[in-house]
Amino acid sequence: MRIWGKFFGFVIGFMFGRLAGAILGLWLGHMYDRKLARDAGISSGAKRQALFFNTTFAVMGHVAKASGRVTENDIRMATSLMDQLNLSGQARADAQAAFREGKDSDFDLNACLKTFRLISMGRKEVLQMFLEIQIQTALSDAQLDQQERAILSTVAKELGFSQQQLDDLLARWQAEFNFHRSGAGNQTSIKDAYDLLGMSEANSDQEIKRAYRKLMNEHHPDKLVAKGLPAEMMELAKTKAQDIQAAYDRVKGERGMR
Repeated sequence: MRIWGKFFGFVIGFMFGRLAGAILGLWLGHMYDRKLARDAGISSGAKRQALFFNTTFAVMGHVAKASGRVTENDIRMATSLMDQLNLSGQARADAQAAFREGKDSDFDLNACLKTFRLISMGRKEVLQMFLEIQIQTALSDAQLDQQERAILSTVAKELGFSQQQLDDLLARWQAEFNFHRSGAGNQTSIKDAYDLLGMSEANSDQEIKRAYRKLMNEHHPDKLVAKGLPAEMMELAKTKAQDIQAAYDRVKGERGMR
């Protein structure tokens, strides 16, 4: 809590206007303290968002290079993400530079991730969104080789996720890919809909509802932006939330749930 503006406002106001001046000075000092806190918050938030942005593309480059060379699919994935984020001018140049940096042989993945987790203050939803982007990069060619899996395991571990959590995310991403490919409608495989929710036919209606609510809470765009996700990436979060909703609707229709 910032108090120095209020303190000096009170003292100076009292010196020139006694009690009335002190009250006025206290109020002016309070407004000054609020401005400083707001400015500091904006600065801190901007730094976190810039870090998320740069780290995302740097690690994407590192994952892309994992198999020995960067493929056309890898470049297409990175370019598609830049397009989705409407990156142009200097912002696009910065993203491309970060991607190239990640491809360098001396790129320190662990140090990069440690800094990212520290500055992100361990916000799980934001860290998970970051991990999911890297999973999509690794699976851009619909395959996951040993080197890519090893890097994803390192990313997950450094960000505080277990191997089981990583495996669950990999399965859900594959289901989401299939969901998109089939149009996310009634023609979609019911198994893909269950997998996207991390559920199966054996789960109860209540368990499915809880899983759905948990996933929607984790991927709510406004919450993610408030916790440090760059505003430019809100469309990615919206797409994820729409996929979760579509999968839940598919399962609900199959089960006759209300």
